[in-house]
Amino acid sequence: MELLMHNLYCQFHNILRLFYLLTLSLLAAPLQAEEKSKTLSAMTSYSDVKAGFIDVWYEPEEDKTYFRVPRQLGDFIYQTSLSHGLGSNDIGLDRGQLGDTRLVSFLRSGNKLLMQQKNTQYRATSDNPVEKKAIEDSFANAILWQFPLLDSDEEYWLVDASEFLLRDTHEVVDRLKGRKQGSFKLDLSRSSVDADSYKSFPHNTELEARLTFIGNAPGKYVRQVAIDPKNVSLRIRHSFVKLPEPGYEPLQYHSLSGYFDYSFQDYGKPINESLTQQWIPRHRLAKKTPGAEMSEAVEPIVYYLDAGVPEPVRSALLDGARWWNEAFEAIGYRDAFRVEVLPPDADPMDVRYNIIQWVHRATRGWSYGASVVDPRTGEIIKGHVSLGSLRIRQDYLIAQAMLSPFAESNHEDQALQQLAINRIKQLSAHEVGHTLGLAHNFAASAYDRASVMDYPHPLFELNSGKISVENAYTDSIGIWDRRAIAYAYSDFTGLDAEQQRAAMIQHNQANGYWFVSDADARDISDAHPYASLWDNGEDAVAELNRVMKLRHQALLNFGEASLHAGRPYSDLEEILIPLYYFHRYQAIAAGKFIGGVNYNYAVKGEVELVHGSVSAEQQNIAIKVLLKTLLPEFLNLPESVVQLIAPKAHEQYRTRESNHGEMGVVFDRFALANKSIQHTLNILLANERLMRLTQQAAADRNLPSVSQLLLNIHNTLFKKLYTGISAEIQVQTLSLINSNYLNKLHAADTPLTLKASYYEAVTTIHEKLKAMQGRSDINSVLKRFVNFEVFRLQQGISSESWQPVPLPQLPPGSPI
Repeated sequence: MELLMHNLYCQFHNILRLFYLLTLSLLAAPLQAEEKSKTLSAMTSYSDVKAGFIDVWYEPEEDKTYFRVPRQLGDFIYQTSLSHGLGSNDIGLDRGQLGDTRLVSFLRSGNKLLMQQKNTQYRATSDNPVEKKAIEDSFANAILWQFPLLDSDEEYWLVDASEFLLRDTHEVVDRLKGRKQGSFKLDLSRSSVDADSYKSFPHNTELEARLTFIGNAPGKYVRQVAIDPKNVSLRIRHSFVKLPEPGYEPLQYHSLSGYFDYSFQDYGKPINESLTQQWIPRHRLAKKTPGAEMSEAVEPIVYYLDAGVPEPVRSALLDGARWWNEAFEAIGYRDAFRVEVLPPDADPMDVRYNIIQWVHRATRGWSYGASVVDPRTGEIIKGHVSLGSLRIRQDYLIAQAMLSPFAESNHEDQALQQLAINRIKQLSAHEVGHTLGLAHNFAASAYDRASVMDYPHPLFELNSGKISVENAYTDSIGIWDRRAIAYAYSDFTGLDAEQQRAAMIQHNQANGYWFVSDADARDISDAHPYASLWDNGEDAVAELNRVMKLRHQALLNFGEASLHAGRPYSDLEEILIPLYYFHRYQAIAAGKFIGGVNYNYAVKGEVELVHGSVSAEQQNIAIKVLLKTLLPEFLNLPESVVQLIAPKAHEQYRTRESNHGEMGVVFDRFALANKSIQHTLNILLANERLMRLTQQAAADRNLPSVSQLLLNIHNTLFKKLYTGISAEIQVQTLSLINSNYLNKLHAADTPLTLKASYYEAVTTIHEKLKAMQGRSDINSVLKRFVNFEVFRLQQGISSESWQPVPLPQLPPGSPI
């Protein structure tokens, strides 16, 4: 028995020993592999290392990404972007969207390698290193990431970058939350790097990751575009970019140059100079033969068009972007600006390529011209244009409504297609212009459409009762564009560059080449009479009169010929919208004459200051013309049009581009009119505009006052008593006017000065309507309105808890 127990014990002991050795061998294998992958010497032996600016190696078994970072790398640019978008215009996470551009460097700290972003907003352009260091130490930098340091030698650091790549660097979660699209978070279990997309070149390293965001209660815009609204997957690009070589000279910004600015605070400046320094962002460009009248460039500016753009749009985008070469040739550069189709094997997100990208979204939206800019100097490293693919369809729709060309067949649309193609050429030139550094010039439409950097409205013309689109859009860059390029890109070898540029600015002003940009043009309440979006004409008020005549003729033409054969009649509702509101942008431009102030961006000692009110005559004419848009003659539709617009066909639905009214599925002509009425009232009653009128009239009694304007608006509607549908539109308009006055009277943001004027107007109107109650010569429609409005105005005047009346809103307009 003892012998048996001894044998069993020995066998058991051997089994345990064998198990122990086997376990050690199994553990040793991955440890040895792991040790191998975590050394610089091991990394150099692998053939699949992506060698370049930063060497990259991906280990699929571990799902790990490693960087071999040169110790002498120094400062470089870290750029993030979105290579796969969400597809929602309203949210804005578009394919190709650039994120932040950061100046960073690596900093070792024990067994970690830190990526530090430098604070370039505060600096000192000084030769004193101690002074510069004092500024650097005074303002916070940012540690963007802590990389585990796996190995190092005299030349390199080896780090694990796996977790670094799986971060929400594009702030997707914040964007979704800010757009009220739900509460999302990054789900790492469904996120991974895209190792197949890894690339590394001598001047840049490109990496991508697929990130999945999960959330609850997603908003309507996410639901509109995501196949699973609670599970949204996007691709994020990380670009590490070598800083440009020395030799670029920053260019001082001038407010009349027509460019954006790149600004920072320079604490090295003397106390009698501004801390704020502004440079013009631009590409590096130099002649091979400096000073020559005509020369090739040392390195031309080359843009590449997305190869996924279909014809005929592809050719149109190439043509429009190439217009800029005219400006460079005019300043002595031969073929210095080129546009080509992106080669099949090229990556559009690669920072080495200037790109024109064709971006698809669920609804039409804006296009953009963005850039990667060297934070140290303002030099543009990469221009990245994103063009919304649905814009061209809106231009076609506008032309379709204006021309109504389908009387005989669907093939009579050559003029419509050509207009849309011409618009897309102009759009291509416009967005490329932004990536050359150019800002919007919203005054250019006032001097013969002198810039593609304006927002152009199609210029339809009425000739002998027929509407023409022949001159809808320009077919080249304008005089302003040429002069702006000359300002920033000219070769001034052998000349005083500062003096030459000052002469250009003075020449522009002397010849009426005005420059007014976004801050003075975008808002409906803005003051400048020559700065508006989507307008035409030297005189905005005269142009509004012309546009109203065009609109009238197009409405007379509107009908079955406006609709493609094979489409339901209910589509006429959406086709009518851009025609009915065809005046919307020109009305805003005309409204800027009221309380308007003409001014320029003058600089002392260089350009004479312009600053003064628009004349009383011009303001009164503008008021008179705008008030025409409140009359039933302008607002009513031909009965034949109303009869054609049927309720939506089966499986067809209204969208935000439709006319939403109060008649259920039936087309509501009053809702259509009310939105136009409110648009005019928004223009006339903007607080800032009325405050300017108040001060202008106090200084010059010849100028219109607020009290005069408010009563003039109301009295215009009583100059004639209408019947039928026009009578209903008349009372709809009067009711909206009263609602606006009462809302303004009680609104917290209405200045007290204006509240006094609204109180005066409301009480005057109330008394006037009371006097009408006993009249027998008014129709039943107006009588009902008078009786109710007397009651409503009395309630509004005395109310201490007025509930604002909801006001109608136009369907989306911009962009076109």
